[in-house]
Amino acid sequence: MTIPFRPPRFAASAWSEFRAFLIKQNALALAIGVVIGAALNGVVKSLVDGIIMPFVGLISPAERYAEWTWIVGGAEFLPGLVIAAVINFFIIGLVAWRLTKLLIKPEKPGPSAATRPCPHCYTTIDARATRCQNCTSELAPAAAA
Repeated sequence: MTIPFRPPRFAASAWSEFRAFLIKQNALALAIGVVIGAALNGVVKSLVDGIIMPFVGLISPAERYAEWTWIVGGAEFLPGLVIAAVINFFIIGLVAWRLTKLLIKPEKPGPSAATRPCPHCYTTIDARATRCQNCTSELAPAAAA
């Protein structure tokens, strides 16, 4: 007699719980974002190194501004690397911002909730309110429209 193999219930429930976590907590979206961000970093770095930095090199007196150094009292400062990192940061930020604006459309606003002024403090409150959130005065129910 052969007994069919059944995985323990714990394994099935653990897998379904893990799957629900990935979907509900947006962990999968975060992982995809990290992968895309890493790929975007390579693209932006090549854009900066291949296109933007040569223009900066034309303007600057040094051939390679990323190699700029200051030596003060035996300490070597590398302002060229800082400038390159700042330019990379701004370009990555600009590209990420534009992609976000392109791919994520804001939700259209739904109908706004009806409001009315509080007769005691004149703060705008929800029309269904029975107490003012600002002055805490009790309010008569709003007349049905």
